[in-house]
Amino acid sequence: MKIHIHKEGYKILAFGLIILLILNIIVNIVWVDSGIVRWTFFLCTFMLYIFLLFFFRLPIRFLEADPGLIYAPADGKVVVIEETLENEYFKDIRLQVSIFMSPFNMHSNRYPVSGRVQYVCYHAGQNMVAWHPKSSELNERSTIVIKTADGTEVMVRQIAGALARRIVTYAKENVDVYQGDELGFIKFGSRVDIFLPVGTEVEIPILQQVKANKSIIAKI
Repeated sequence: MKIHIHKEGYKILAFGLIILLILNIIVNIVWVDSGIVRWTFFLCTFMLYIFLLFFFRLPIRFLEADPGLIYAPADGKVVVIEETLENEYFKDIRLQVSIFMSPFNMHSNRYPVSGRVQYVCYHAGQNMVAWHPKSSELNERSTIVIKTADGTEVMVRQIAGALARRIVTYAKENVDVYQGDELGFIKFGSRVDIFLPVGTEVEIPILQQVKANKSIIAKI
């Protein structure tokens, strides 16, 4: 499997590399007589940069588009499967499936279905931990609704967590999108919710680890 670096990480990685190099130069000048300090600092900054590279990784995954399937829009753990009142767009009861992404998960988000984008809305908000029940309504978030060819509307909501401070959404209203294409990116820990019609056949259990473009969430 090929792995690239996500474009959202280019600036952070470049800036981080410069800062870490400068800090290492300063440490080598100040502690010129202490090899232990210099090597310890170097190893710590090296591991930090490796983590940043790992966080912004972008595995290349291919799928066969299937209008009858809903794929996972994110890597992570399924933490919620329940019927709930969705107040922003549908304003009725929907089946909610929530995927929590830890800092160690790949953070690129994907379209779970193909169709036309009906609605895109960003909300500035709080930064509670992503697994908090109210994070879907109160945290910084971006909501996208896709209408499939058969008229089914599927909502995807990107939710910032306690560490995340920036949600990137590529979706535009009235634009056709395709299952598996990139929807957006959330930096440093977050959650993605999917809202489906009540009665949708869910294919995964609670606490299941899923992968974007690989794991089947439900059938429609």
